[in-house]
Amino acid sequence: MDLKLLRQLLEDIKTGEIAVDDAMRRLRSLPYEDIGFAKLDNHRRLRNGVAEVVFCQGKTTSQIIEILQRLSAQNSCVLATRCDKEVYESVKSHIPDSTFYEAARIIVTGSPERSEPELASDKKYVMTLCGGTADIPIAEEAAVTATALGSRVERAYDVGVAGLHRLLDQKDRILGANVLIVLAGMEGALASVVGGLVDRPVIAVPTSVGYGASFGGLAALLAMLNSCAAGVSVVNIDNGFGAGYLAHMINDPQN
Repeated sequence: MDLKLLRQLLEDIKTGEIAVDDAMRRLRSLPYEDIGFAKLDNHRRLRNGVAEVVFCQGKTTSQIIEILQRLSAQNSCVLATRCDKEVYESVKSHIPDSTFYEAARIIVTGSPERSEPELASDKKYVMTLCGGTADIPIAEEAAVTATALGSRVERAYDVGVAGLHRLLDQKDRILGANVLIVLAGMEGALASVVGGLVDRPVIAVPTSVGYGASFGGLAALLAMLNSCAAGVSVVNIDNGFGAGYLAHMINDPQN
C-alpha cells in the first residue's frame, strides 16, 4: 500500500469520514493478495519504500493488466518493465493513467514520485552513461526507473572508450553526479575509466552488446567484476532496472 494512501485512510478514520468496518475491508488485501496466478505484495511499499514492480517478460497480457490494475489500486505509481508497445496499448485501454517509455520498455501507471519541476531543481542527480548507441535501451531502463522513483537523472550516451575525448567532454557533469550508472558491452572498460575519475559510487551494467567472443555480455560482466577502480559495483547483464533502483536508493536514501 502507498504510504500517502495509508496515511489518508488513517486520517479519514480519525475524522470519522470512513467507518472502521469500511477501513477493514480496504485493508483486507494486506499483506498480500492472492489472485491465483500471482501473489501481490501490497506491503512492499511500506517495507522497501517502492511498490512491487511488474516484470512483464513471460507473462500474458491479461495477467499483466490484472496485476497492474490491482497494484495501481493500492499505489499511486507502479512500474512495469520489459514491455512492448502492443502490451502498453492493451494496458492503456484498462488503465488510462499510464505512460509508455518505448526506449526503456517501461510502463508507469499513475504519477511518478516527484514532478518534473521538483526534479529539475534538485542539485543531487544520477548520471547514466553508456558506451554506444546499442546500449541505449538498457541505459534508458535504468534512467526511467530512477526518474520514476524520484531521482533527477542526467544522460550521456555513446561515450565509449574507443573515443575517450567524448567521455572527457562530459567531465563537469560526471564530477557533479551523486551516483553514476555506467553501461557497456564489448569489453566493458568504460566502468573502470569512469570509476577512476570520480569519488562517487559507480554502478556498472554489462550489456549483451558485442560480437561472439563477448558471450552475450559475459566478457563485459567479468571485466567489470575485475575492475581495478575502487568504488565500482556490478549488477547482472542487461539489468538496467536493478541499476536504476540501486542508484535512486543511494541518491535519495530518505525515500
